[in-house]
Amino acid sequence: MNIIRWEPFRSMDDVFGHVPGLFGRWPRTLPSNSENRHEWSPSVDISETELEYVIRAELPAVKKEDVRVTFEDGMLTVSGERKQKKEGEGERFHRLEILHGTFSRSFSLPENVDNAAIRAESKDGVLTVYVPKAKTQPKQATEIKVQ
Repeated sequence: MNIIRWEPFRSMDDVFGHVPGLFGRWPRTLPSNSENRHEWSPSVDISETELEYVIRAELPAVKKEDVRVTFEDGMLTVSGERKQKKEGEGERFHRLEILHGTFSRSFSLPENVDNAAIRAESKDGVLTVYVPKAKTQPKQATEIKVQ
């Protein structure tokens, strides 16, 4: 007989996870060697100006060295890891609510982006990715002769 870990909120995640904006994502505990690891992903805001798309991800307690931003085949991916703080000498944790572990978010970008000019910066726990729009020629009307 196998022992299966009971996760009472898993079925709620399956039900409510498909309704956008209703409850958001519930963290899931993933098996690991000796520590509890969680699946998590940062909250993201996406905006657009005339010149670029801007993606802002909340990454508190994540060092910029632990973040990777890639662009491939029209997909922008932000991934990395938030490491768990270790107990200091004489310190015992009584409650741990800050999720840690690896994360990954991917975004499909439109075709009109200049992928060579994408840049990212990290400041005050927020990663900001700037995705410039490609310069396009204004479309001019063309007269077609009828034969």
